Parts: sequence; structure tokens; C-alpha cells
Amino acid sequence: MKKTALVVCPGRGTYNKPELGSISSKIAEDGAKVRDIIHQIDAVRAELDCPTVTELDQMDLYKSRVHQSPDNAAALIYAAGYTDFLAINRDEYDVVAITGNSMGWYTAMACAGCWSVDTSTRLVTNMAQLTAGGAGAQFIYPLVDGNWQPSAEYRARVAEQLAAHQGDLMMSINYGGYAVLAGTTAACEAAIAALPMVDERFPLLLPGHAAFHTSLMSEASEAALERWPPVLFKAPHTPLVDGRGHCWSGHIASAEALHGYTLGHQVTQTYDFTRAIQVAVKEYAPDHIILLGPGSGLGGAVAQALIQCNWQGLDSKESFSARQQRPHPYVLSMGLPEQRALVTGHGSENNK
Repeated sequence: MKKTALVVCPGRGTYNKPELGSISSKIAEDGAKVRDIIHQIDAVRAELDCPTVTELDQMDLYKSRVHQSPDNAAALIYAAGYTDFLAINRDEYDVVAITGNSMGWYTAMACAGCWSVDTSTRLVTNMAQLTAGGAGAQFIYPLVDGNWQPSAEYRARVAEQLAAHQGDLMMSINYGGYAVLAGTTAACEAAIAALPMVDERFPLLLPGHAAFHTSLMSEASEAALERWPPVLFKAPHTPLVDGRGHCWSGHIASAEALHGYTLGHQVTQTYDFTRAIQVAVKEYAPDHIILLGPGSGLGGAVAQALIQCNWQGLDSKESFSARQQRPHPYVLSMGLPEQRALVTGHGSENNK
């Protein structure tokens, strides 16, 4: 009997040095279907006079200025996530819903069949260019303690900075146990200076990030709405859960509404990834959550979102880790070879 699965797509900053070569290495494993998709993506990128995904992924050395350039990073993240989605063993898993974090919404839209490969490649590249040209900055600060329990003290600190810089500093992403804040450069710098350090790491400025998911992205949104018409959008073939926790079902979703949300609200308003995960598990009750690549950084935020709503009795980092120790973990990250094998069936005795 098939196991049901919620698929989650990663956002910006997930193609890093350890991921170099990961897309090319998976092509040999996952077969002609994935290879053909990469060829299509490469052809569009070449037409746009941009480095192809294959060129970027097969470079001898990881170069931050190249691989973290917004339109290059966006293409790599989208290509890695979309091809991971295609590699899921459908004889073992029935994908009942798809969601994503921030830029992962674009990958989710592609996975759900809302765009052609040509459109999604062009749109992902263009949105990265438009939003990267925006003003401001983005940084991250924890809302939980070391055992992933909510911290009233940390939340109060974040609320204090939002109040102190009202209109200039905003909640960009509600990301599990973390607040991703964004706003004007001056407001972000002042808030970072004022917030007490946690774990010798936070507050952490996100290099190369603008004030995503805030009103400072309004010009980018307006340009995108004008450039990308609703006719390019289709209703999803698999339910989608967006950054408000709203569910889009194929039989009732309209192309016009998806267009307005994706290029409007999603660009300029807070992306509540925590709520998206919580709504998705409650609405679709998946047997497993599959995290697409590149990388495996989504795991902590997903676990923290589950802990916040006490999903299946999860109430701490300790209880989540114990749940993951079972032969078939609840959360399966395709960025981890041993868990990827459980999802694709390649090299896994459990899926034969």
C-alpha cells in the first residue's frame, strides 16, 4: 500500500558549496526523464544569455559570486528541487500536497503543474532579478531554545525591535523556530546591533538578500504582474498550500487568483512557512513529509513547526530526533543520501 506524502520545497540560500555537482550526479541515478528536464532548463537559460544549470553545477570550484548570484542561485534551487520531485518513487508514495518556503513556492508551483518548464525557468530567473534589485536587507533570529521549545524572551526581543522600527522593519518569514526579519538597511542594522547574541551566531545577516516578503518589494511585484499574465498559469494537479496556509485545490483554483497571489501577496507580504506546514499536515495528514533538495536545511524548521502544534505528540527536539531514529523516518530529506534512497528507491532495500 502506498504511503501518502507532503512535499516541501526549499527557499533561497540552499545551494551552497556542499551541493556543487549534486544535480549532475543525480541525473545518472534518476534517468532520462530528469536528464530531459535539465536539458530543457539549460536551453531556456542559454536563450536568456544566462549560465546554464549544468555549467554552474559542474564547475570545478564553488564561487560565491557566481553561484550565489540571485538568478543563478534561483535556477539551481529550482532545478534541483523540481528534478528531486520527479525522482520520487510513485509506486511507494502518493503525493497528496505540496508546499514550500519563500522561493520554494515557485518550485512548488512547477511541481504542481501550474507552469510549463519553459515558463517556470523564465519566471524563476526573472523574479530573482527583480527582487534582488530591491532595497533593504534580511536577517534571522531564533524564537526557540536549544530544545526547540518556544522562548518568550526571544519572542519579546523580536517584538520590541518590530515596534521600535515600525514600518521600516517587518516579519519577512515565519520560519519554524526562527523569525526572518527584513526592512530598510538602516533598520536592519539597528535591530541587529540591539538584539542580544544567541549561540554566538544570531542575529545573522543573510548576505545578498533584500527585504523579501515586505512592502519594499512592491515595485518588483508590480513589474512581475505586468510581465507575467494569468494565461501562463494553470490550476494545480496536486493541492498546494501557500505562505498564508491557504489550500489551492485543482478543481476550484483559478489561474487569475494564483497569478495574483504568486506575484502580488507572496512577494510583498509575510511568508508564514510555519503555518503552511501546520495547515498541510492537519489538512492532508501525510504518512511522511518529503523535503526536496538542494541541501537538507529545511529539516529543523519543519520539525519546529510540527513541535509548535504538538503534531503526533512531538514536543521537543529530543522527541523529534527519537521519531527520526525509526527505520523509516517521518521526515525524509532528499538532501541526505540514506533518506533520499528511501524516497527514490535507488539503493534502498526497503523500497525494492
